[in-house]
Amino acid sequence: MYIAIAGNIGSGKTTLTEILSARTGASAYYEDTNNPYIGDFYEDMSRWSFNLQIYFLGKRIRQAADILNRDGSLIQDRTIYEDAYIFADNLHEMGLMSTRDYETYMKIFDLSTGLVRRPDLLIYLKASVPTLVSQIQKRGRVYEMSIQSDYLERLNSKYANWIDHIYEGEVYVLDIDKEDFILDPSVLDPLLARIEQLPR
Repeated sequence: MYIAIAGNIGSGKTTLTEILSARTGASAYYEDTNNPYIGDFYEDMSRWSFNLQIYFLGKRIRQAADILNRDGSLIQDRTIYEDAYIFADNLHEMGLMSTRDYETYMKIFDLSTGLVRRPDLLIYLKASVPTLVSQIQKRGRVYEMSIQSDYLERLNSKYANWIDHIYEGEVYVLDIDKEDFILDPSVLDPLLARIEQLPR
């Protein structure tokens, strides 16, 4: 069983990964937030966007190769698809990643997709910008304090397009504005029931 959790910055991916791993016994794969470029990126996005995205992509490729070689159930915090279809695409569209860098990035991404096993279930954590901002402020990562609301809104639009028009696997949507699984763990019951039906 392979489950992946997708969602914008501050949507609760890591927390849900922890909860579902504990509830199902699946191994957890967490996003590497120790990217050495991330602080620089939030200070100067156009200078560091390519470096940031290539580093994340390399980490995700290594994770994908590990996932292919693993037996047993696993849950992954963020997918390789988001790096390309959400973040790199948005940076290019905003003029923060040059076309040359973006095309180079996408060539590497396209080569790596042969290594990627599609999740049996993708859980998408949908959240409005005010919810994201609130959760980002609560966790208090210094490098995230400068993230602008319009940047989060652009990412939300990219996520909506990806989920509705690009991603081809099964998607389970949790609307975090209405289904706060921290305050009310029972909102996860239907999701857990669906997970029980997945092949092991």
